[in-house]
Amino acid sequence: MNLEILAYETTHLGYLCLRRRELLSRPGTVITEITLDQQLLMSSYNTVSERALADEALARHRGHDLSVLVGGLGLGYTAANVLQSERVRSVEVIELFGAVVGFLREGLLPLSAKLLADPRLRVREGDAYATLRERADEHWDIVLIDIDHSPQDHLGIGNESFYTESGLVRAKHHLALGGILAVWSYAESSPFVDALHAAFEVVQVVPVSYVNDLVDEEHTDWLFIAQDEPASPRKR
Repeated sequence: MNLEILAYETTHLGYLCLRRRELLSRPGTVITEITLDQQLLMSSYNTVSERALADEALARHRGHDLSVLVGGLGLGYTAANVLQSERVRSVEVIELFGAVVGFLREGLLPLSAKLLADPRLRVREGDAYATLRERADEHWDIVLIDIDHSPQDHLGIGNESFYTESGLVRAKHHLALGGILAVWSYAESSPFVDALHAAFEVVQVVPVSYVNDLVDEEHTDWLFIAQDEPASPRKR
């Protein structure tokens, strides 16, 4: 098997393709990828930073019985790492593409079986940014965002408002006391860091470096983590 098209869907942003292929440079290594109009969105080959998004946020929250919102399902690696923590009570994933939600439910993603077997997980189609702009009827202890390529390189029109001071303040209203917002990016962003500092008391920028052995190069993704004040452990 060199290339297998698992699904091909038309979306409002273009043609979404789920494919599985064997790496020519690594015979026997099979990876799953999602592309949008032939542009790679996500791959199962390097998932270090997607997993780190969950781990770094959880490490900074001292509470228990945590509720977590994940903006962007992707291939499910961020959600899977959140669910590894026994401190997590519930995980809600909001995914922009209904087709990707379908990939999960149809068992087409590498982690489908593992994710669907966990009763703490809820996945729905929707716009996570729109949810964070609305009135805060629900509050989460941790909000993880992995939707755009970077604060300056957006997947869709209108996403840029999230990365402003006012957008972040609206998002912060959805956090419980001591809650954490963590955002994934493939690039640094000084303007976004400035906006985070204007909206939150504590801001950390975490580089996640790894070697892409397919091209023998080191690559760095970036995590932007913000919080108002440390959370105290909850009583069970």
